[in-house]
Amino acid sequence: MSGDRPVKTRARPRSVSVRDELTDRIDRGLLTAGTRLPSEPALATELGVSRATLREALRTLEGEGLVRRMWGSGTYVAQGPRVANSLDVNFGVTDAIRAAGMQAGTEQARYWFEPASAGEAAQLKLQPGQDVLVVERVRTADGKPVVLSRDILPARLLAHHPEVADRMLQRSMYEVLEQELGVVIHHGIATFRPVRADITVARMLGIPRGELLLAIWQVDYAEDDVAVVSSHEYHLAEAFDFTVLRRGPGRRLQ
Repeated sequence: MSGDRPVKTRARPRSVSVRDELTDRIDRGLLTAGTRLPSEPALATELGVSRATLREALRTLEGEGLVRRMWGSGTYVAQGPRVANSLDVNFGVTDAIRAAGMQAGTEQARYWFEPASAGEAAQLKLQPGQDVLVVERVRTADGKPVVLSRDILPARLLAHHPEVADRMLQRSMYEVLEQELGVVIHHGIATFRPVRADITVARMLGIPRGELLLAIWQVDYAEDDVAVVSSHEYHLAEAFDFTVLRRGPGRRLQ
């Protein structure tokens, strides 16, 4: 009809076009896993966009898990699928990796006995200086390092079964505790915090120093509410999608 007004369409944001172009390069293998992207000025010039537009596209790609941006190092193509892990369910790294359909493995595994620090003694209800077992492992998903874990247990748990420490190096900690020592983990209390990888953690996970990680500090309790394990875990942020169940607030009184 002559009286109809033309339909106005909004121009496609340049950041979306940049995101699509980089996604296409990743999908076609032109940018492979672990590849460092060119610097922002160089890439913006190559794509014919401003640095602000490029940054917006990179933020979108990072949110989609396709790239990872590391402070002081650059932007890299993310490596492999991500492991889904629910923060409101207390199960181990091994189970989370297996549930994602990937092969769970262990590297750089070792253990040792040492006197408990004041902090460890307080968490595990020990006397300062009592011996603890420290189990340190790098956990892998399809061969890729994704978690560095240090589990600390009262040495007395293994007093009659010292050989169990060897089996803790390769198997699920919860599985060994239950099947070998008869200790069932009932619940855990955890603290989550984003941290930057220091030189030791970076070396063990094979990542640049300063990369963003999710640190989880947790104390696990048996059914009788006795503290059994104090664990420190450093999760590679690009390898995990964490979810949490948030309840409420429910119906409110008027």
